[in-house]
Amino acid sequence: MYCLKCGAQLPDDAVFCSRCGASQSSQAKMTQQSGGYANPVQVLAPSTATSLKCPSCGAPIAPKFGEMIITCEYCGSSVTLGSSGWANIQKQTMLPLRIQSTDDISARVRSMMDTGLLHRHLQESSNLEEMNLSVVPYWLVAASARTSLIATDMLAEGATVATTAALFGVMAGMGGGRRGGFGGPLLTGAVLGSMMGGGIGGGGQRRAMQMDDNYNFPIVALKALTSYQPHDYQFSLQDRTLFDISQYPKGIKVLNGDISEDSARYQAKTLVDELQSQKAHAKYHMIQQIQS
Repeated sequence: MYCLKCGAQLPDDAVFCSRCGASQSSQAKMTQQSGGYANPVQVLAPSTATSLKCPSCGAPIAPKFGEMIITCEYCGSSVTLGSSGWANIQKQTMLPLRIQSTDDISARVRSMMDTGLLHRHLQESSNLEEMNLSVVPYWLVAASARTSLIATDMLAEGATVATTAALFGVMAGMGGGRRGGFGGPLLTGAVLGSMMGGGIGGGGQRRAMQMDDNYNFPIVALKALTSYQPHDYQFSLQDRTLFDISQYPKGIKVLNGDISEDSARYQAKTLVDELQSQKAHAKYHMIQQIQS
């Protein structure tokens, strides 16, 4: 979809524009979707089905226990298990294949094992026991994030503390040169009091700020591979194409997934909130309040 105010391209589920901040109402989304591509999902089989037919080629598909995403080994079409039952996945894409064979993997492994002084000739004394190439499914969740925070303006705080410290040095020098005077300790106490009250940790110049971002967040669709879940990485989607299983060399297996779309959306929300918090703490210091 596109922003009606500035024309920027946005994820389908965006609630505001990350460029101009304009709200994207549900009525505007329905207007853009009036071309008819937002069709209702057609249920192919109930969730308890032990067999069904591929919606594209008619080949038999036998769901195994726990599977949520199944790719037809004949034509590459995929079905997913939702709350209503098994349905066809309407939008399925793939990234360019950068590894064509196990020889490419072996070359990369040898290069990694021969890097560094401690790894010299390590691959010569190693034996390759097994190697498999597989295609891992990911859910791509479109998410909009708006983070509101209150933080201390460090530039203003730094200037205040530096000026106070310089003033303290001048006054202490003047007081220390007087006979029997008590100007030094008195001024020291007064200046430290002002620094503690409004300077260091005193809350000084607080500012309310807002961070708006849109994501196409990848969620690995296989529980056994959740350790490879990216937390701050997004795929380069400009080169993706429609999924075509014939583009993969023989011997490469397309794995089925066991994480549902609803679970992926929930996990994406959690990870996007964490990513927004990390970005906020990297950009601003002394954050006193944050909410996404």
